[in-house]
Amino acid sequence: MNILVVEDDPSVRTLVKAVLEHNGNSVSTAETAHDGQTMAVENDYEMIVLDLGLPDGDGYEVCKHLRDEGITTPVLVLSGEQETDVKVKCLKVGADDYLTKPFNTEELLARMEAIKRRTESSGDQLLTCGELKVDLLKREFMVNNEKVQLTNNEFNLLVYFLKNKNRIITQEELAEKVWDIHFDTQTNYINVYISYLRKKIREYTETDYIETIRKKGFTFRCE
Repeated sequence: MNILVVEDDPSVRTLVKAVLEHNGNSVSTAETAHDGQTMAVENDYEMIVLDLGLPDGDGYEVCKHLRDEGITTPVLVLSGEQETDVKVKCLKVGADDYLTKPFNTEELLARMEAIKRRTESSGDQLLTCGELKVDLLKREFMVNNEKVQLTNNEFNLLVYFLKNKNRIITQEELAEKVWDIHFDTQTNYINVYISYLRKKIREYTETDYIETIRKKGFTFRCE
């Protein structure tokens, strides 16, 4: 993969670059939020490893800016913060996963591989449900032949729903299977993202495909 590492700590940056290159990846690096953001916009990377604490800004803003610009490159956040709300905030601004420092390099590689699996196409290229169509290869979503812009997290959530349509899916299952993270079941994170996805679908159709099953989870209804 062609990977961008945005990290101001030289020891961490050197380690991550060495590990990734040893595993056959091409790695570019940046030390500031400005440089990382610019490089991510101007180049076609397959993944971004992004530190939260940068000298001229923070990873939250970098990630949010990239998503606002329509850049869907998967982002793995690195940070010394361990609190759940920090992880949730990262995912809300568009990050695909979160790894706490200090970390084991094997876990770094495993999480990146998990992100890659979730974002690459697998099985059939097209998933359909009523007026909805998802092209896994192009990572495109259409409703009634109109293209709908989704963030990476929204797209991955929709794909999981379509692959598991017409059955009850719990919040815990969505957290684990879509984001590969175990959340406190009291967090509102899953509901927020389902709300985002439901709202975008309803802009193009009157059909409400996502049904909330009280005290159980959600069902994506497809006839």
